[in-house]
Amino acid sequence: MHVATNILVVGALVFVAHAFTGLFSRTRVPDVLLLTIIGIILGPVFHLVTPENFGAIGPVFSAVTLIIILFEAGLTLDLDVLRGAIRPTLALTLINFFLTLITVGFAAQRLLGLNARLTFMLGAIVGSTSPAVIVPLTRRLPLHASTKTILFLESAVSDVLSIVVAIGCLDSFRLGKLRFGPMLGQILATLIIAGIFGALGAFLWSALLRRIRILENSIFTTPAFVFVLFGIVELLGFSGYVAAVVFGAVLGNIETFHRLPWLHPFLSSEPITMNQQERDFLAEVVFLLKTFFFIYVGVSIRFADITLVTTGLILTAAIFLVRIPAAWLGLSRSTPVRDASFVAIMTPKGLAAVVLASMPLGAGLPGGEALQSTTYAVVFVSIVLTSVLSFLIERTALSALYDWLFRRSGFGKETVVDSIPAVSLIEERRRT
Repeated sequence: MHVATNILVVGALVFVAHAFTGLFSRTRVPDVLLLTIIGIILGPVFHLVTPENFGAIGPVFSAVTLIIILFEAGLTLDLDVLRGAIRPTLALTLINFFLTLITVGFAAQRLLGLNARLTFMLGAIVGSTSPAVIVPLTRRLPLHASTKTILFLESAVSDVLSIVVAIGCLDSFRLGKLRFGPMLGQILATLIIAGIFGALGAFLWSALLRRIRILENSIFTTPAFVFVLFGIVELLGFSGYVAAVVFGAVLGNIETFHRLPWLHPFLSSEPITMNQQERDFLAEVVFLLKTFFFIYVGVSIRFADITLVTTGLILTAAIFLVRIPAAWLGLSRSTPVRDASFVAIMTPKGLAAVVLASMPLGAGLPGGEALQSTTYAVVFVSIVLTSVLSFLIERTALSALYDWLFRRSGFGKETVVDSIPAVSLIEERRRT
């Protein structure tokens, strides 16, 4: 397309994204779904744009978007809520991941007739949930802050699980066997060491922030520091995304850490975090990046074979079915019934799955193309189902079915807080 046409389209997409956000606030039809559909129309349908048009910038743009989304979401976490969410987060993440891996592994083996290691790799690829979908969607749903935190943390931790286990399965083709010990060690090291780097980075940046603000045009320096932190942690072989989450959570709760006497030698004399102007600017950046990120996801999706698309539909249905017992087993019985219902349908897949799905094909493994096409179908259908079900649970009688499933299992009853959008709770906490 002509340069002027490209610029026109970019401007129009920003206005369309604002319209979608307004539509979401009134109807709960998620803007991320509509943006993904625009990407599919521009890419797989009319072939106006292809992932190759983005060149090397595509993966970089995806990484930048996820870093900023995770960091900004980490800033909104309350430390007290975070402490209470660790146990149910780990339980939900592990149960859902391995139930998905096993279910998809066996089902795909029957449906596709591929090597078992390849189908279980497919299970690992689609075992995570997408933070880029979870964060904007849950922010506008009537959820407790603790439930929102569990879903957000699950998306960050499950990405690490998915990447490590999928790469471990890929290595097994070269080594001739799966090595569970090194795989487990890498997962733990990635989470712990990346978390330490994120926390130390937040303490350092809090100490430097007052001096940085003296500089001219310094409003974007905090996200720039997150990029530096991400790059260092990734180059060392750990998860930069986890480091970005922890960095945001610690920086957002820096005043709480200053009340701990044993940390005083490591902290500046005065707790400094991002001010409201910086947060507002970051929110605008997140909005713009999210807009083009989901269009890019839509452009990247391929539907090469109707049989594989059908297989993707069946596997997605299975993923959503096993999510119900995962929520039932992973969540605390004190979780409000309505919150548990939303958790039971929050399992969208995202760009991490799209990227991982290209690895078997790139390695020249038999069945790699089938795995990639099936993953693309699962990614798209899972985003659609999450969006549709979240709307139906909030607005229709479908909620009665999910409520019945969890209420009869002893989950807590809803309170007045359930009717307050999570975003309102966050803003209220900031004011107080």
